Amino acid sequence: MGAVSGSAPGIVIAVDGGGSKTDAVALDLDGTVLASARGTTSSPHIIGMGAAADLVDELIASLVQQTGDRPIVQTNIYLSGLDLPAELAAFGEHIAGLPWAGAVVDNDLFALLRAGTSEPDAVAVVCGTGINCVGVRSDGAVVRYPSLGMSSGDWGGGWHLGEQALWHAARAVDGRGPSTALVQAIPAVYGLESVQDVIEALHFERIPNSDLALISPAVFDAARAGDGVAIGLVDRQAEEIVVFAVTTLRRLGLLDRPTPVVLGGGVIGARDARLMQAIEEGLADRAPLAHIELVTAAPILGAGLLALEAAGADADALERARGELGARQAALPVG
Repeated sequence: MGAVSGSAPGIVIAVDGGGSKTDAVALDLDGTVLASARGTTSSPHIIGMGAAADLVDELIASLVQQTGDRPIVQTNIYLSGLDLPAELAAFGEHIAGLPWAGAVVDNDLFALLRAGTSEPDAVAVVCGTGINCVGVRSDGAVVRYPSLGMSSGDWGGGWHLGEQALWHAARAVDGRGPSTALVQAIPAVYGLESVQDVIEALHFERIPNSDLALISPAVFDAARAGDGVAIGLVDRQAEEIVVFAVTTLRRLGLLDRPTPVVLGGGVIGARDARLMQAIEEGLADRAPLAHIELVTAAPILGAGLLALEAAGADADALERARGELGARQAALPVG
């Protein structure tokens, strides 16, 4: 990663990796953003633990090069797919020996949570390619979930919406299920003629299984047009988000006090009116003291703030970083 000058002022590194992209930034201790880099997904569930560590290392090396080999005083890394203690340990083994091996490493939900609130009692739900939730309490208690899909009780996010939409479309075609506009909408997503074409393309791996997530916008479009099957899927997604949040609030004993529920991820970020209304109504009914904080900024904002806080930055530095990361967000390079 190049020679490091001991007399140069130190920098703070923050990395946030999700299901589709990974953002990294270098910041001065006063909160000034010095450099940024972007890569593809770094989720170990998608590309493997070794590849995830390699990608993060490449991004950090790019930041160090951009900042003139200034020494790193703090590194915080938050990745989708680091859900279990064994996964965190495995990532630690893969980065052992690297200059940033002492980094704070955790799930990307913590970056989302910090992007949405600085409150010590809070819950965050991400609904993007998949779905996950985390909750924290001022005394240090944490509630988290394995987030391994159906096997760990999870349902939701773009992939599950796409998978279920295709299931319904297939049954509509052969008469086992009700008719739905998804029969026409799903093939159009992939430039194909029929649901059968999509099924065969998935079976023969001409379409990657992960690309089922591409169907989810069509589900919301169909629901807005009044399609009953799509409406059912959107309502189910809202219910899953509410259940995650309310369950976490209950497990932390926070139902009796005002608590932010931070919401983020691509599915939520699209701000579908039906989805958001159902979430708001569900929380109002089952957790009336909770209030929604919708995160529109990229979670790299939260990762940067957490890294600066760990380095001892003051309130002015955090405010500067919030402003600069928000302003530079759209300008991050595409990897």
